Amino acid sequence: MGLLSNPNPIEVNPKLAAELAGYGITNYDSLIPADVMSWTSLFTIRGFILMVVGGFLVGFGTRYAGGCTSGHAIMGLSNLQWPSLVATICFMIGGFIMANLILPHILTL
Repeated sequence: MGLLSNPNPIEVNPKLAAELAGYGITNYDSLIPADVMSWTSLFTIRGFILMVVGGFLVGFGTRYAGGCTSGHAIMGLSNLQWPSLVATICFMIGGFIMANLILPHILTL
């Protein structure tokens, strides 16, 4: 066990815990719930979409946008690059759509 590690379970807001319980996510022993990211969950349709398809989309998006989100948002915007502004806006819109519209449907699988 590390010097600065916290052995206690992750603290989650009760409202969020109730919502996640509806999706079958109840284990908060680590930063990433084992109900979502583990070898056993990889072999479910939900795990496959989240890990394999999601990983492919991240790699594809990075290649297509010509850089990663932090590269565009930090370096590109500080250099006043128009393509970085467009890419950062698209990243934010995509993240909003994914987190609020698509992810709840994937978690119900």
